Amino acid sequence: MRQRVFAICDAEEAYAARLMEYMIEKVRLPYAFHLFTEAEELQKFLQREKVEILLIAESALKLLREEYVRRQVEQMFVLREGEGTERSDTACISKLQSPQAILGMMAESIGETSGWDPKETAPGAEVKLIGVYSPVKRCLQTTFALTLGQILAREHRTLYLNFENYSGFGQMLRRDFSLDMMDLMYYFRCDRERLAIRLPAVIQDINGLDYIPPTQSVMGMREADGKQWLELCEYVAAIREYEYVILDLDDAVDGLFDLLRHCSRIYTITKEDSFAVAKLNQYEQILKFNEMDEIADRTVKCRFPVFKEIPRDLDALTYGELAGYVKAIVKEDLYGE
Repeated sequence: MRQRVFAICDAEEAYAARLMEYMIEKVRLPYAFHLFTEAEELQKFLQREKVEILLIAESALKLLREEYVRRQVEQMFVLREGEGTERSDTACISKLQSPQAILGMMAESIGETSGWDPKETAPGAEVKLIGVYSPVKRCLQTTFALTLGQILAREHRTLYLNFENYSGFGQMLRRDFSLDMMDLMYYFRCDRERLAIRLPAVIQDINGLDYIPPTQSVMGMREADGKQWLELCEYVAAIREYEYVILDLDDAVDGLFDLLRHCSRIYTITKEDSFAVAKLNQYEQILKFNEMDEIADRTVKCRFPVFKEIPRDLDALTYGELAGYVKAIVKEDLYGE
């Protein structure tokens, strides 16, 4: 089957190369990407190849017969290099913005021809879901999960997902998020064909670890069940070729046990006080009563020592005592060393 073509044409070679590199590395769309710095070369290419998506500088388009280009291209986006005038027949995008913003604008108008099934292009190895969940609260669960994710991200493509209603991420990272997990779930349900091209606008990065901002809605986690979250995780992992997905789980998510069942390893943080012990015992009794032995069998209980200091900045968690503790877990439990 012929591979679909995504072409970029711009005389500014460094700009065009950076844009193409971003789309190949960050978006991972299943297209054959072609870069042209001369309009004449693009025209020769169009004489023998059909192009699904063309992103072309306004100055380059003026050197071509536009009617011919339109016949050879499924969808065309024009990169405006100045104020210019809006075109009613073509989507125009300003060059003076980030590749992420350009791609986000393309996602709003790109046709269903860009859709794809990640199962057709994903590698054979399945993603490993790592669950972090404890019925005991204020036990450093999220700090542990983020540290684990950042350590794994040094050697593996890793995604972190936080399922809390009140994560505090925006304040902790001093960032404002325009999109979050519930937006991604909406795209997955209603616009799956264009999910891949929307992902870069949603996914953020912290110290090499990819993450999707947690929901800003208090009731957000109740709007989807465990099966839907699992399908979304696997779909996103296939698109981005993630090897690990860290699920920082909370009682707020509907279908908690469905997600835990599909985790290859589950880390449960424990504490020594009587309430913590009672909560953990009740949790384990529920697992036993409902015959969820596979969850118990894949669970590693972690009781932390008293750490003298834990980094305040979430992008510095790979340093310090906790990081040393987590590295030992990764080495022994995940790598089997």
